[in-house]
Amino acid sequence: MTETVSITIDGQAIQARAGQSILEAATAAGIKIPALCHHPALKPIGACRVCLVDIAFERALHPACTYEVRQGIEVHTRSPKAEEARRFALELILSDHPLDCMTCERTGSCELQDLAYQYGIKESQFPGTQHEYALDTSNPFYERDYEKCILCRRCVRTCDEINGVEAIAVIQRGWDSKIGTAFDGIMQDSPCEFCGMCVEVCPTAALQPRLGKQQGRAWEVEKVATTCPYCGVGCQFYLKVKDGRILGVASKWDAPANHGWTCVKGRYGWDFVHHPERLTQPLIRREKGGELEEAGWDEALDLVAQRFKAIVKDHGPQAFGTLASAKCTNEENFAMQKFSRAVIGTNNVDHCARL
Repeated sequence: MTETVSITIDGQAIQARAGQSILEAATAAGIKIPALCHHPALKPIGACRVCLVDIAFERALHPACTYEVRQGIEVHTRSPKAEEARRFALELILSDHPLDCMTCERTGSCELQDLAYQYGIKESQFPGTQHEYALDTSNPFYERDYEKCILCRRCVRTCDEINGVEAIAVIQRGWDSKIGTAFDGIMQDSPCEFCGMCVEVCPTAALQPRLGKQQGRAWEVEKVATTCPYCGVGCQFYLKVKDGRILGVASKWDAPANHGWTCVKGRYGWDFVHHPERLTQPLIRREKGGELEEAGWDEALDLVAQRFKAIVKDHGPQAFGTLASAKCTNEENFAMQKFSRAVIGTNNVDHCARL
């Protein structure tokens, strides 16, 4: 049985699970505590200091994402002391961040922008030198805009904890600190698998997919849950769709097979859907040696059934064979082999992954 503790957050009595952080307990109770470096799929590190809260009888503020609940603690998330520290942290972040929200690709889905709006911060009170990094467009999947990076380390932790590749890390020190690969090379020369999970968890536009760029704002896009067609694992995610076109992919963190994780094909391999040469109708030859012509699905499937029957009748079931595909689901491959054995009467079943 899970042990529970009684705590109070902003005057509300809450039963929290022992071992939970204050942030987790507050979120479960519907109390919003701002955060930037935190992500539910990652281990907390308390780096951004935006989730600082005021705990009764404690001298200092504490990050809610790393502070575990204890019996009887009294937490204030909106005390003047906490709000002042939070605003200070946000202004420090914005002091080295471009204020180009009108043209930024992440407008409407940027967590930093949302917090700046919430706290009414139009500009930082700490003007000074800012970094001037060139936009990195060297890989075909996403762009890296270091000027918009807030060093939250979400991408680094994701590459380590979720994908287990460790292709990126915080390199350099002090003012020169940035997220990069070994020797600050291009992603293609690193162990990166381009799964896109770093892009998924980035709270700003520091990492931005090239697919769907400048084709729609966040509020114009509909998210449609689907299953990836590339293999039989059954990974699920959301397709970002606008006007019938796929603009990108978003993780579905409660998906049972992949828990939000994707591979490079599932994340970025959607150009084929709208390719002008993609077949959208079955093609059949109505006469032997004739040209391929468009047909309806019923006509095409009837023709296939007739040809199958003719093969079995003229040459026997052993003249028939089926080749499965790793791009099909396990259920589709099961149905295919069942059709071969139970309907056609042959065990000539093979799989493309063995070739």
